[in-house]
Amino acid sequence: MQSHRDFLRLCGFAMNFKNMFIKLFLVFTLIPAVELYLLIQIGSVIGALNTLLIILFTGMAGAYLARLEGMRTFLKIQSNLQQGVMPAEEMIDALIILIAGIVLLTPGFLTDITGLLLLIPQVRFVVKRWLRKKFDQWTNTRAVNFTYHR
Repeated sequence: MQSHRDFLRLCGFAMNFKNMFIKLFLVFTLIPAVELYLLIQIGSVIGALNTLLIILFTGMAGAYLARLEGMRTFLKIQSNLQQGVMPAEEMIDALIILIAGIVLLTPGFLTDITGLLLLIPQVRFVVKRWLRKKFDQWTNTRAVNFTYHR
C-alpha cells in the first residue's frame, strides 16, 4: 500500500481516496434517489405514461442535439488541424458534449436538464472556462483536488 502512495506522489497526484470514495458514493446514490423521487412526484401529477413519454422525448431530442453539436465540433477540429492549429478548445467542447450525451442516456429529469444545458454553447463556454482554471491549477500545483462549494 505504501508503494502505491509513493507512486501517486511521484506522479504528482495528491488525492484523498477516502474523501473521493465518499463523494462518488454520494453521487451514485443521491442522484438516482433524487431522480426516482422526481419521477414519482411528476408521474403522480401528470400520469405515468406522460412521464415516460417526456423522458423518452427528452432522451431522443438530447441524442439528436448531441449528435449535431458533436458533428459541428468535429468539423471545427478537422478545420483547425488542416490549418495547423491545435484544437484545444474544441477538444474540451467534445469532452463536454460526450459527457452531456452520457448524462442524457440516464433516464430522469435532473440528468436530462443537465445534459441539455451542457449542449448549449453558452453554457459549455462557462463550463470550459471553469475547466480551464482547474487544468491550470492542476498543472501548476501538480495536484488533482476536487472540491464542491455551495
